[in-house]
Amino acid sequence: MSTVLAVETFLAAEAGNHTARNLTITLFLVFVAVTLGITIWASRQTKTATDFYAGGRSFSGFQNGMAIGGDYMSAASFLGIAGIIALYGYDGFLYSIGFLVAWLVALLLVAELLRNSGRYTMADVLAFRMRQRPVRTAAAVSTITVSIFYLLAQMVGAGALVALLLGIRPGTTFLGMDAATAKVATIIMVGTLMIIYVTVGGMKGTTYVQIVKAFLLMGGALLMTILVLAKFNFNLSELLGQAAAASGKGSAFLEPGLRYGVEVAGNSTQTFYNKVDLLSLGIALVLGTAGLPHILIRFYTVPTAKAARKSVLWAIGIIGTFYLLTLALGFGAAALVGSQAITAQDKAGNTAAPQLAEALGIDFFGGELGGAALLAIIAAVAFATILAVVAGLTLASSSSLAHDFYANVLKKGEASERQEVRVARISALGIGAVSIALSIYAQNLNVAFLVALAFAVAASGNLPAILYSLFWRRFNTSGAVWAIYGGLLSAVLLVFFSPVVSGAATSMFPDHDWQWFPLSNPGILSIPFGFLCGWIGTVISKEHDEAKYAELEVRALTGSGAH
Repeated sequence: MSTVLAVETFLAAEAGNHTARNLTITLFLVFVAVTLGITIWASRQTKTATDFYAGGRSFSGFQNGMAIGGDYMSAASFLGIAGIIALYGYDGFLYSIGFLVAWLVALLLVAELLRNSGRYTMADVLAFRMRQRPVRTAAAVSTITVSIFYLLAQMVGAGALVALLLGIRPGTTFLGMDAATAKVATIIMVGTLMIIYVTVGGMKGTTYVQIVKAFLLMGGALLMTILVLAKFNFNLSELLGQAAAASGKGSAFLEPGLRYGVEVAGNSTQTFYNKVDLLSLGIALVLGTAGLPHILIRFYTVPTAKAARKSVLWAIGIIGTFYLLTLALGFGAAALVGSQAITAQDKAGNTAAPQLAEALGIDFFGGELGGAALLAIIAAVAFATILAVVAGLTLASSSSLAHDFYANVLKKGEASERQEVRVARISALGIGAVSIALSIYAQNLNVAFLVALAFAVAASGNLPAILYSLFWRRFNTSGAVWAIYGGLLSAVLLVFFSPVVSGAATSMFPDHDWQWFPLSNPGILSIPFGFLCGWIGTVISKEHDEAKYAELEVRALTGSGAH
Protein backbone atom coordinates (compact mmCIF):
# COMPACT_ATOMS: atom_id res chain seq x y z
CA MET A 1 0.00 0.00 0.00
CA SER A 2 2.81 2.39 0.84
CA THR A 3 4.34 1.79 -2.59
CA VAL A 4 1.02 2.46 -4.34
CA LEU A 5 0.51 5.60 -2.25
CA ALA A 6 3.99 6.81 -3.08
CA VAL A 7 3.39 6.26 -6.80
CA GLU A 8 0.04 8.09 -6.63
CA THR A 9 1.64 10.99 -4.77
CA PHE A 10 4.44 11.17 -7.33
CA LEU A 11 2.01 11.12 -10.25
CA ALA A 12 -0.12 13.84 -8.62
CA ALA A 13 2.96 15.97 -8.08
CA GLU A 14 4.02 15.44 -11.69
CA ALA A 15 0.53 16.39 -12.88
CA GLY A 16 0.69 19.50 -10.72
CA ASN A 17 4.09 20.41 -12.14
CA HIS A 18 2.92 19.97 -15.74
CA THR A 19 -0.21 22.01 -15.02
CA ALA A 20 1.86 24.75 -13.40
CA ARG A 21 4.19 24.83 -16.38
CA ASN A 22 1.40 24.94 -18.93
CA LEU A 23 -0.65 27.53 -17.03
CA THR A 24 2.37 29.70 -16.35
CA ILE A 25 3.56 29.60 -19.94
CA THR A 26 0.03 30.39 -21.14
CA LEU A 27 -0.47 33.29 -18.70
CA PHE A 28 3.01 34.62 -19.41
CA LEU A 29 2.38 34.54 -23.16
CA VAL A 30 -0.97 36.29 -22.66
CA PHE A 31 0.66 39.03 -20.60
CA VAL A 32 3.49 39.44 -23.11
CA ALA A 33 0.97 39.59 -25.98
CA VAL A 34 -1.15 42.22 -24.19
CA THR A 35 1.83 44.36 -23.24
CA LEU A 36 3.36 44.09 -26.70
CA GLY A 37 0.00 45.22 -28.08
CA ILE A 38 0.09 48.23 -25.73
CA THR A 39 3.67 48.92 -26.77
CA ILE A 40 2.86 48.83 -30.47
CA TRP A 41 -0.17 51.10 -29.92
CA ALA A 42 2.01 53.50 -27.91
CA SER A 43 4.64 53.54 -30.67
CA ARG A 44 2.02 54.99 -33.03
CA GLN A 45 1.35 57.79 -30.52
CA THR A 46 5.08 58.51 -30.07
CA LYS A 47 5.99 61.20 -32.58
CA THR A 48 8.28 63.59 -30.68
CA ALA A 49 11.07 63.44 -28.12
CA THR A 50 8.58 64.59 -25.48
CA ASP A 51 6.40 61.59 -26.31
CA PHE A 52 9.34 59.18 -26.10
CA TYR A 53 10.95 60.59 -22.94
CA ALA A 54 7.93 61.88 -21.00
CA GLY A 55 4.85 60.27 -22.56
CA GLY A 56 3.72 63.64 -23.89
CA ARG A 57 3.20 64.80 -20.27
CA SER A 58 -0.31 63.42 -20.65
CA PHE A 59 -0.75 61.22 -17.56
CA SER A 60 -2.97 62.15 -14.61
CA GLY A 61 -1.80 62.10 -10.99
CA PHE A 62 -3.56 58.77 -10.39
CA GLN A 63 -2.15 57.18 -13.55
CA ASN A 64 1.34 58.35 -12.75
CA GLY A 65 0.97 57.23 -9.14
CA MET A 66 0.03 53.75 -10.33
CA ALA A 67 2.96 53.77 -12.76
CA ILE A 68 5.34 54.89 -10.00
CA GLY A 69 4.01 52.05 -7.87
CA GLY A 70 4.54 49.69 -10.79
CA ASP A 71 8.08 50.99 -11.21
CA TYR A 72 8.90 50.88 -7.50
CA MET A 73 7.28 47.60 -6.44
CA SER A 74 9.88 45.53 -8.18
CA ALA A 75 11.05 41.94 -7.94
CA ALA A 76 12.89 43.10 -4.84
CA SER A 77 9.60 43.93 -3.18
CA PHE A 78 7.58 40.92 -4.26
CA LEU A 79 10.25 38.24 -4.26
CA GLY A 80 13.18 39.61 -2.26
CA ILE A 81 11.42 41.14 0.75
CA ALA A 82 9.05 38.22 1.12
CA GLY A 83 12.08 35.93 1.02
CA ILE A 84 14.06 37.88 3.61
CA ILE A 85 11.08 38.03 5.98
CA ALA A 86 10.50 34.29 5.48
CA LEU A 87 14.13 33.51 6.35
CA TYR A 88 14.94 36.19 8.93
CA GLY A 89 11.59 37.32 10.34
CA TYR A 90 11.62 40.72 12.01
CA ASP A 91 14.82 41.89 10.34
CA GLY A 92 13.40 41.31 6.88
CA PHE A 93 10.61 43.81 7.47
CA LEU A 94 13.23 46.57 7.83
CA TYR A 95 13.39 46.69 4.04
CA SER A 96 9.67 47.41 3.79
CA ILE A 97 9.89 50.22 6.33
CA GLY A 98 12.93 51.76 4.66
CA PHE A 99 11.46 51.66 1.16
CA LEU A 100 8.22 53.26 2.39
CA VAL A 101 9.72 56.03 4.54
CA ALA A 102 11.96 56.97 1.61
CA TRP A 103 8.94 58.37 -0.22
CA LEU A 104 8.59 61.16 2.30
CA VAL A 105 12.01 62.47 1.27
CA ALA A 106 11.02 62.30 -2.39
CA LEU A 107 7.67 64.02 -1.75
CA LEU A 108 8.92 66.83 0.48
CA LEU A 109 12.24 67.67 -1.16
CA VAL A 110 12.32 66.53 -4.77
CA ALA A 111 9.09 65.66 -6.65
CA GLU A 112 7.48 69.04 -7.33
CA LEU A 113 10.71 71.04 -7.66
CA LEU A 114 12.28 68.54 -10.05
CA ARG A 115 9.18 68.33 -12.24
CA ASN A 116 8.97 72.12 -12.47
CA SER A 117 12.59 72.77 -13.33
CA GLY A 118 13.52 69.91 -15.69
CA ARG A 119 12.34 68.46 -19.00
CA TYR A 120 13.34 64.83 -19.53
CA THR A 121 16.17 63.74 -17.22
CA MET A 122 17.75 64.44 -13.84
CA ALA A 123 20.61 66.24 -15.60
CA ASP A 124 18.22 68.91 -16.94
CA VAL A 125 18.04 70.25 -13.39
CA LEU A 126 21.67 69.67 -12.45
CA ALA A 127 23.07 71.35 -15.57
CA PHE A 128 20.67 74.30 -15.71
CA ARG A 129 23.02 76.77 -14.01
CA MET A 130 26.25 74.86 -14.69
CA ARG A 131 28.50 74.14 -17.65
CA GLN A 132 26.53 71.58 -19.62
CA ARG A 133 29.09 69.05 -20.82
CA PRO A 134 30.85 67.98 -17.59
CA VAL A 135 27.66 67.87 -15.52
CA ARG A 136 25.61 65.98 -18.10
CA THR A 137 28.43 63.48 -18.62
CA ALA A 138 28.63 62.82 -14.89
CA ALA A 139 24.83 62.50 -14.62
CA ALA A 140 24.72 60.01 -17.51
CA VAL A 141 27.45 57.86 -15.92
CA SER A 142 25.64 57.89 -12.58
CA THR A 143 22.24 57.09 -14.13
CA ILE A 144 23.59 54.10 -16.03
CA THR A 145 25.45 52.75 -12.98
CA VAL A 146 22.43 52.95 -10.67
CA SER A 147 20.13 51.49 -13.32
CA ILE A 148 22.42 48.51 -13.93
CA PHE A 149 22.59 47.71 -10.20
CA TYR A 150 18.80 47.78 -10.12
CA LEU A 151 18.50 45.75 -13.32
CA LEU A 152 20.67 43.00 -11.82
CA ALA A 153 18.07 42.48 -9.10
CA GLN A 154 15.23 42.05 -11.59
CA MET A 155 17.18 39.64 -13.78
CA VAL A 156 18.25 37.49 -10.83
CA GLY A 157 14.64 37.36 -9.65
CA ALA A 158 13.53 36.24 -13.10
CA GLY A 159 16.04 33.40 -13.18
CA ALA A 160 15.06 32.11 -9.74
CA LEU A 161 11.36 32.31 -10.57
CA VAL A 162 11.58 30.32 -13.76
CA ALA A 163 13.67 27.61 -12.10
CA LEU A 164 10.87 27.15 -9.56
CA LEU A 165 8.09 27.17 -12.14
CA LEU A 166 9.71 24.62 -14.39
CA GLY A 167 10.66 22.42 -11.45
CA ILE A 168 14.35 22.83 -12.25
CA ARG A 169 16.60 22.03 -9.32
CA PRO A 170 20.28 21.07 -9.17
CA GLY A 171 20.60 17.71 -10.94
CA THR A 172 17.42 18.09 -13.03
CA THR A 173 16.92 19.24 -16.61
CA PHE A 174 14.26 20.93 -18.73
CA LEU A 175 14.28 20.81 -22.54
CA GLY A 176 17.80 19.51 -22.30
CA MET A 177 18.94 22.42 -20.09
CA ASP A 178 20.23 22.04 -16.56
CA ALA A 179 19.17 24.47 -13.80
CA ALA A 180 22.01 26.94 -14.40
CA THR A 181 21.47 27.03 -18.18
CA ALA A 182 17.71 27.51 -17.78
CA LYS A 183 18.25 30.51 -15.48
CA VAL A 184 20.65 32.08 -17.97
CA ALA A 185 18.16 31.51 -20.81
CA THR A 186 15.45 33.23 -18.73
CA ILE A 187 17.67 36.23 -18.04
CA ILE A 188 18.36 36.58 -21.77
CA MET A 189 14.63 36.33 -22.56
CA VAL A 190 13.64 39.00 -20.02
CA GLY A 191 16.44 41.26 -21.25
CA THR A 192 15.24 40.91 -24.84
CA LEU A 193 11.66 41.78 -23.92
CA MET A 194 12.68 44.86 -21.94
CA ILE A 195 14.66 46.13 -24.92
CA ILE A 196 11.59 45.69 -27.16
CA TYR A 197 9.33 47.58 -24.73
CA VAL A 198 11.67 50.57 -24.59
CA THR A 199 12.77 50.76 -28.21
CA VAL A 200 9.24 50.39 -29.57
CA GLY A 201 6.96 52.00 -26.98
CA GLY A 202 9.05 54.64 -25.22
CA MET A 203 7.63 56.24 -22.09
CA LYS A 204 3.97 55.85 -23.10
CA GLY A 205 4.24 52.13 -23.67
CA THR A 206 6.35 51.62 -20.55
CA THR A 207 3.91 53.62 -18.40
CA TYR A 208 0.85 51.65 -19.46
CA VAL A 209 2.73 48.37 -18.90
CA GLN A 210 3.58 49.58 -15.39
CA ILE A 211 -0.03 50.53 -14.65
CA VAL A 212 -1.28 47.10 -15.74
CA LYS A 213 1.43 45.45 -13.68
CA ALA A 214 0.59 47.50 -10.56
CA PHE A 215 -3.05 46.33 -10.69
CA LEU A 216 -1.95 42.71 -11.14
CA LEU A 217 0.61 42.85 -8.34
CA MET A 218 -1.75 44.48 -5.83
CA GLY A 219 -4.48 41.98 -6.70
CA GLY A 220 -2.16 38.98 -6.38
CA ALA A 221 -0.63 40.15 -3.10
CA LEU A 222 -4.07 40.95 -1.62
CA LEU A 223 -5.43 37.52 -2.59
CA MET A 224 -2.49 35.73 -1.00
CA THR A 225 -2.72 37.86 2.15
CA ILE A 226 -6.41 37.04 2.61
CA LEU A 227 -5.71 33.33 2.13
CA VAL A 228 -2.82 33.37 4.61
CA LEU A 229 -4.91 35.13 7.24
CA ALA A 230 -7.85 32.79 6.58
CA LYS A 231 -5.53 29.82 7.10
CA PHE A 232 -4.83 31.11 10.61
CA ASN A 233 -8.40 32.27 11.31
CA PHE A 234 -7.33 35.91 10.89
CA ASN A 235 -5.29 35.57 14.06
CA LEU A 236 -1.95 37.38 13.63
CA SER A 237 -0.57 35.94 16.85
CA GLU A 238 -1.19 32.41 15.61
CA LEU A 239 0.45 33.23 12.27
CA LEU A 240 3.56 34.69 13.90
CA GLY A 241 3.81 31.82 16.38
CA GLN A 242 3.62 29.20 13.64
CA ALA A 243 6.15 31.11 11.53
CA ALA A 244 8.60 31.25 14.43
CA ALA A 245 8.13 27.55 15.14
CA ALA A 246 8.60 26.52 11.50
CA SER A 247 11.63 28.76 11.04
CA GLY A 248 13.79 26.62 13.32
CA LYS A 249 14.96 29.76 15.10
CA GLY A 250 12.27 30.00 17.78
CA SER A 251 11.51 33.33 19.40
CA ALA A 252 14.61 34.91 17.83
CA PHE A 253 12.69 34.89 14.54
CA LEU A 254 10.37 37.58 15.88
CA GLU A 255 13.11 39.71 17.43
CA PRO A 256 15.73 42.01 15.90
CA GLY A 257 19.27 40.76 15.42
CA LEU A 258 18.81 37.56 13.42
CA ARG A 259 20.07 39.03 10.12
CA TYR A 260 21.27 42.55 10.93
CA GLY A 261 23.15 43.87 13.93
CA VAL A 262 24.01 40.33 14.97
CA GLU A 263 25.93 40.11 18.23
CA VAL A 264 28.89 37.75 17.84
CA ALA A 265 30.00 36.20 21.13
CA GLY A 266 33.63 36.97 21.92
CA ASN A 267 34.09 39.22 18.88
CA SER A 268 33.20 42.81 19.74
CA THR A 269 34.71 44.12 16.50
CA GLN A 270 32.44 42.02 14.29
CA THR A 271 29.46 42.91 16.46
CA PHE A 272 30.25 46.59 15.94
CA TYR A 273 30.53 46.11 12.18
CA ASN A 274 27.19 44.26 12.10
CA LYS A 275 25.41 47.08 13.91
CA VAL A 276 26.98 49.76 11.74
CA ASP A 277 25.99 47.76 8.64
CA LEU A 278 22.36 47.87 9.80
CA LEU A 279 22.54 51.64 10.23
CA SER A 280 24.18 51.94 6.82
CA LEU A 281 21.38 49.94 5.20
CA GLY A 282 18.70 52.12 6.81
CA ILE A 283 20.33 55.36 5.64
CA ALA A 284 20.64 54.04 2.08
CA LEU A 285 17.01 52.89 1.93
CA VAL A 286 15.58 56.14 3.28
CA LEU A 287 17.69 58.48 1.14
CA GLY A 288 18.01 56.39 -2.02
CA THR A 289 14.56 56.82 -3.56
CA ALA A 290 15.01 60.55 -4.13
CA GLY A 291 18.07 59.79 -6.27
CA LEU A 292 16.76 56.91 -8.40
CA PRO A 293 16.79 58.00 -12.07
CA HIS A 294 13.91 55.77 -13.19
CA ILE A 295 11.70 57.23 -10.43
CA LEU A 296 12.78 60.83 -11.01
CA ILE A 297 11.89 60.81 -14.72
CA ARG A 298 8.33 59.77 -13.85
CA PHE A 299 7.71 63.28 -12.46
CA TYR A 300 8.11 64.66 -15.99
CA THR A 301 5.16 62.65 -17.35
CA VAL A 302 2.47 64.79 -15.67
CA PRO A 303 1.26 68.18 -16.97
CA THR A 304 1.40 70.18 -13.72
CA ALA A 305 3.17 70.39 -10.38
CA LYS A 306 -0.12 69.62 -8.65
CA ALA A 307 -0.36 66.37 -10.61
CA ALA A 308 3.24 65.55 -9.59
CA ARG A 309 2.32 65.93 -5.91
CA LYS A 310 -0.84 63.88 -6.40
CA SER A 311 1.08 61.12 -8.14
CA VAL A 312 3.48 60.83 -5.20
CA LEU A 313 0.59 60.73 -2.72
CA TRP A 314 -1.11 57.98 -4.74
CA ALA A 315 2.20 56.14 -4.94
CA ILE A 316 2.69 56.34 -1.15
CA GLY A 317 -0.78 54.88 -0.58
CA ILE A 318 -0.32 52.07 -3.08
CA ILE A 319 3.21 51.23 -2.04
CA GLY A 320 2.45 51.50 1.68
CA THR A 321 -0.46 49.08 1.36
CA PHE A 322 1.67 46.66 -0.59
CA TYR A 323 4.49 46.67 1.96
CA LEU A 324 2.02 45.89 4.72
CA LEU A 325 0.95 42.90 2.65
CA THR A 326 4.55 41.67 2.45
CA LEU A 327 4.33 40.95 6.18
CA ALA A 328 1.68 38.32 5.54
CA LEU A 329 3.57 36.99 2.51
CA GLY A 330 6.86 36.62 4.37
CA PHE A 331 5.56 35.21 7.65
CA GLY A 332 3.04 33.11 5.75
CA ALA A 333 5.85 31.56 3.71
CA ALA A 334 7.82 30.87 6.88
CA ALA A 335 4.82 29.18 8.50
CA LEU A 336 3.41 27.22 5.56
CA VAL A 337 6.48 26.49 3.42
CA GLY A 338 9.34 26.52 5.93
CA SER A 339 12.86 27.90 5.60
CA GLN A 340 14.37 24.55 4.58
CA ALA A 341 12.04 24.17 1.58
CA ILE A 342 12.63 27.79 0.59
CA THR A 343 16.42 27.62 0.71
CA ALA A 344 16.40 24.22 -1.01
CA GLN A 345 14.82 25.91 -4.03
CA ASP A 346 16.75 29.20 -3.83
CA LYS A 347 19.46 29.92 -1.24
CA ALA A 348 18.67 33.63 -1.12
CA GLY A 349 14.95 33.05 -0.54
CA ASN A 350 13.80 34.73 -3.75
CA THR A 351 11.14 32.06 -4.42
CA ALA A 352 9.36 32.26 -1.04
CA ALA A 353 6.27 34.10 -2.39
CA PRO A 354 5.63 31.74 -5.32
CA GLN A 355 6.19 28.72 -3.05
CA LEU A 356 3.66 30.19 -0.63
CA ALA A 357 1.19 30.58 -3.52
CA GLU A 358 1.58 26.89 -4.33
CA ALA A 359 1.01 25.89 -0.69
CA LEU A 360 -2.10 28.10 -0.45
CA GLY A 361 -3.48 26.71 -3.70
CA ILE A 362 -3.11 23.17 -2.38
CA ASP A 363 -4.98 24.08 0.81
CA PHE A 364 -7.77 26.20 -0.67
CA PHE A 365 -8.24 25.15 -4.30
CA GLY A 366 -8.30 21.38 -4.43
CA GLY A 367 -4.89 19.85 -3.94
CA GLU A 368 -1.93 19.72 -6.32
CA LEU A 369 -3.77 21.07 -9.35
CA GLY A 370 -5.07 24.02 -7.33
CA GLY A 371 -1.56 24.66 -6.07
CA ALA A 372 -0.24 24.57 -9.61
CA ALA A 373 -2.93 26.99 -10.77
CA LEU A 374 -2.32 29.60 -8.04
CA LEU A 375 1.44 29.23 -8.48
CA ALA A 376 1.02 29.91 -12.19
CA ILE A 377 -1.09 33.02 -11.55
CA ILE A 378 1.31 34.49 -8.99
CA ALA A 379 4.30 33.61 -11.14
CA ALA A 380 2.74 35.44 -14.08
CA VAL A 381 2.26 38.46 -11.81
CA ALA A 382 5.92 38.24 -10.79
CA PHE A 383 6.93 38.10 -14.44
CA ALA A 384 4.80 41.17 -15.09
CA THR A 385 6.56 42.88 -12.18
CA ILE A 386 10.00 42.12 -13.53
CA LEU A 387 9.24 43.10 -17.12
CA ALA A 388 7.63 46.42 -16.16
CA VAL A 389 10.48 47.46 -13.87
CA VAL A 390 13.30 46.52 -16.24
CA ALA A 391 11.56 48.51 -18.99
CA GLY A 392 11.46 51.61 -16.76
CA LEU A 393 15.11 51.23 -15.78
CA THR A 394 16.26 50.72 -19.36
CA LEU A 395 14.26 53.76 -20.48
CA ALA A 396 15.85 55.95 -17.78
CA SER A 397 19.40 54.97 -18.66
CA SER A 398 18.95 55.04 -22.45
CA SER A 399 17.22 58.45 -22.20
CA SER A 400 20.13 59.83 -20.21
CA LEU A 401 22.65 58.50 -22.73
CA ALA A 402 20.74 59.98 -25.67
CA HIS A 403 19.51 63.29 -24.21
CA ASP A 404 22.38 64.12 -21.86
CA PHE A 405 25.49 62.59 -23.39
CA TYR A 406 24.75 62.36 -27.11
CA ALA A 407 22.59 65.44 -27.68
CA ASN A 408 24.17 67.86 -25.19
CA VAL A 409 27.75 66.63 -24.83
CA LEU A 410 28.71 65.12 -28.18
CA LYS A 411 26.40 67.23 -30.37
CA LYS A 412 26.51 70.32 -28.09
CA GLY A 413 22.74 70.73 -28.19
CA GLU A 414 22.46 70.60 -31.97
CA ALA A 415 21.01 67.09 -32.39
CA SER A 416 17.50 66.80 -33.80
CA GLU A 417 14.70 65.10 -31.90
CA ARG A 418 14.71 62.25 -34.41
CA GLN A 419 18.44 61.67 -33.85
CA GLU A 420 18.00 61.72 -30.07
CA VAL A 421 15.25 59.13 -30.09
CA ARG A 422 17.19 56.89 -32.47
CA VAL A 423 20.25 56.99 -30.19
CA ALA A 424 18.04 56.27 -27.16
CA ARG A 425 16.76 53.13 -28.85
CA ILE A 426 20.27 51.99 -29.77
CA SER A 427 21.41 52.70 -26.20
CA ALA A 428 18.68 50.42 -24.85
CA LEU A 429 20.28 47.55 -26.77
CA GLY A 430 23.69 48.15 -25.23
CA ILE A 431 22.42 48.62 -21.68
CA GLY A 432 20.30 45.49 -21.98
CA ALA A 433 23.31 43.46 -23.15
CA VAL A 434 25.50 44.66 -20.26
CA SER A 435 22.76 43.95 -17.71
CA ILE A 436 22.23 40.44 -19.05
CA ALA A 437 25.96 39.66 -18.86
CA LEU A 438 26.37 40.95 -15.28
CA SER A 439 23.19 39.26 -14.04
CA ILE A 440 24.58 35.84 -14.88
CA TYR A 441 27.24 36.35 -12.16
CA ALA A 442 24.87 37.74 -9.52
CA GLN A 443 22.47 34.81 -9.21
CA ASN A 444 23.49 33.91 -5.63
CA LEU A 445 22.44 37.28 -4.21
CA ASN A 446 19.06 38.19 -2.72
CA VAL A 447 17.28 40.60 -5.03
CA ALA A 448 16.20 42.94 -2.22
CA PHE A 449 19.82 43.22 -1.17
CA LEU A 450 20.91 44.08 -4.72
CA VAL A 451 18.31 46.86 -4.82
CA ALA A 452 19.61 48.19 -1.49
CA LEU A 453 23.00 48.59 -3.15
CA ALA A 454 21.38 50.54 -6.00
CA PHE A 455 19.76 52.79 -3.39
CA ALA A 456 23.15 53.38 -1.75
CA VAL A 457 24.76 54.35 -5.04
CA ALA A 458 21.85 56.67 -5.92
CA ALA A 459 21.91 58.34 -2.51
CA SER A 460 25.69 58.77 -2.65
CA GLY A 461 26.04 60.31 -6.10
CA ASN A 462 22.71 61.70 -7.30
CA LEU A 463 21.02 62.95 -4.15
CA PRO A 464 23.80 65.36 -3.01
CA ALA A 465 23.95 66.94 -6.47
CA ILE A 466 20.14 67.27 -6.70
CA LEU A 467 19.68 68.83 -3.26
CA TYR A 468 22.65 71.18 -3.64
CA SER A 469 21.36 72.28 -7.07
CA LEU A 470 17.88 73.03 -5.79
CA PHE A 471 18.72 74.60 -2.42
CA TRP A 472 22.34 75.93 -2.38
CA ARG A 473 22.83 79.28 -4.09
CA ARG A 474 26.64 78.93 -4.14
CA PHE A 475 26.67 75.50 -5.85
CA ASN A 476 28.51 75.32 -9.19
CA THR A 477 29.81 73.00 -11.93
CA SER A 478 32.83 71.81 -9.99
CA GLY A 479 30.65 70.96 -7.00
CA ALA A 480 28.17 69.00 -9.11
CA VAL A 481 30.87 66.94 -10.80
CA TRP A 482 32.68 66.28 -7.53
CA ALA A 483 29.44 65.27 -5.78
CA ILE A 484 28.37 62.83 -8.48
CA TYR A 485 31.73 61.20 -9.15
CA GLY A 486 32.84 61.27 -5.50
CA GLY A 487 29.69 59.65 -4.17
CA LEU A 488 29.39 57.23 -7.09
CA LEU A 489 32.99 56.02 -7.07
CA SER A 490 33.16 55.69 -3.28
CA ALA A 491 29.97 53.60 -3.22
CA VAL A 492 30.98 51.34 -6.12
CA LEU A 493 34.54 50.83 -4.84
CA LEU A 494 33.40 50.00 -1.32
CA VAL A 495 30.89 47.49 -2.72
CA PHE A 496 33.60 45.95 -4.92
CA PHE A 497 35.85 45.37 -1.91
CA SER A 498 33.00 44.19 0.35
CA PRO A 499 31.66 40.68 1.09
CA VAL A 500 28.98 41.32 -1.55
CA VAL A 501 31.46 40.69 -4.37
CA SER A 502 34.00 38.27 -2.88
CA GLY A 503 35.07 36.42 0.25
CA ALA A 504 31.74 34.85 1.28
CA ALA A 505 29.62 31.87 0.23
CA THR A 506 26.86 34.18 -1.06
CA SER A 507 29.19 36.60 -2.90
CA MET A 508 29.08 37.21 -6.64
CA PHE A 509 32.49 35.50 -6.82
CA PRO A 510 32.48 33.05 -3.87
CA ASP A 511 35.70 31.33 -4.95
CA HIS A 512 37.74 34.54 -4.73
CA ASP A 513 38.58 36.83 -1.83
CA TRP A 514 39.77 40.41 -2.23
CA GLN A 515 37.39 42.01 0.27
CA TRP A 516 38.74 44.34 2.95
CA PHE A 517 35.71 46.60 3.56
CA PRO A 518 33.73 44.87 6.34
CA LEU A 519 30.24 46.30 5.59
CA SER A 520 27.82 44.93 3.02
CA ASN A 521 26.19 48.31 2.43
CA PRO A 522 28.47 51.35 1.87
CA GLY A 523 25.87 54.07 2.48
CA ILE A 524 27.06 55.20 5.89
CA LEU A 525 30.39 56.28 4.38
CA SER A 526 29.65 56.95 0.72
CA ILE A 527 26.58 59.19 1.24
CA PRO A 528 28.30 61.71 3.56
CA PHE A 529 31.35 61.49 1.30
CA GLY A 530 29.20 62.48 -1.69
CA PHE A 531 27.88 65.54 0.17
CA LEU A 532 31.41 66.40 1.32
CA CYS A 533 32.78 66.14 -2.22
CA GLY A 534 30.03 68.44 -3.47
CA TRP A 535 30.91 71.04 -0.82
CA ILE A 536 34.66 70.82 -1.46
CA GLY A 537 34.24 71.03 -5.22
CA THR A 538 32.05 74.11 -4.83
CA VAL A 539 34.27 76.09 -2.45
CA ILE A 540 37.49 75.51 -4.42
CA SER A 541 35.90 76.97 -7.55
CA LYS A 542 35.20 80.65 -8.11
CA GLU A 543 32.34 79.97 -10.53
CA HIS A 544 29.07 81.46 -9.34
CA ASP A 545 25.97 82.61 -11.24
CA GLU A 546 23.49 84.37 -8.97
CA ALA A 547 21.08 85.21 -11.78
CA LYS A 548 20.87 81.62 -13.00
CA TYR A 549 20.09 80.37 -9.50
CA ALA A 550 17.32 82.96 -9.18
CA GLU A 551 15.86 81.75 -12.49
CA LEU A 552 16.08 78.10 -11.36
CA GLU A 553 14.38 79.02 -8.09
CA VAL A 554 11.48 80.62 -9.95
CA ARG A 555 11.16 77.60 -12.23
CA ALA A 556 11.29 75.15 -9.32
CA LEU A 557 8.57 76.96 -7.42
CA THR A 558 6.28 77.88 -10.32
CA GLY A 559 7.22 75.71 -13.31
CA SER A 560 7.37 78.84 -15.45
CA GLY A 561 9.50 78.40 -18.59
CA ALA A 562 10.54 74.84 -17.83
CA HIS A 563 8.63 73.04 -20.62
